[in-house]
Amino acid sequence: MLRALVSLAAGLLFGLGLAVSQMINPAKVLGFLDLFGDWDPSLAFVMAGAIPVTAIGYRFTRVLPTPLCAPAYSAPTQNRIDRRLVAGALLFGIGWGLVGYCPGPALASVGLGNSTTLLFIVAMAIGMMAFTAFQSPMVRRLLQA
Repeated sequence: MLRALVSLAAGLLFGLGLAVSQMINPAKVLGFLDLFGDWDPSLAFVMAGAIPVTAIGYRFTRVLPTPLCAPAYSAPTQNRIDRRLVAGALLFGIGWGLVGYCPGPALASVGLGNSTTLLFIVAMAIGMMAFTAFQSPMVRRLLQA
């Protein structure tokens, strides 16, 4: 129960931060990504502000023997750059640049009732399901045949 409450609080705080920083506003994000047009550098300050917060969080991993709400720390197991990672990063960046949304801000802004946001979330869910389907062993065997 404590873990669920902490997760809820963290999610609400994250969503609030996205809303206050206007990262849920696609026009603001696209203005930040438009380096050669009417560039809006304000989101750089949001990202710069995330660095010390993350550094403090990582510092706790060295001080505390276990997390407060989990039995152990879970570090990423993959530590090399491969084609799948690069392709995923490219697709993510292209999608972000085209519509001004990435998954977190899109989900945080769903409450605004914007039909474009809902369309993005549906398309994102379809993409995730398609990826999962194509990763299944049965589909891989069919594609190789």
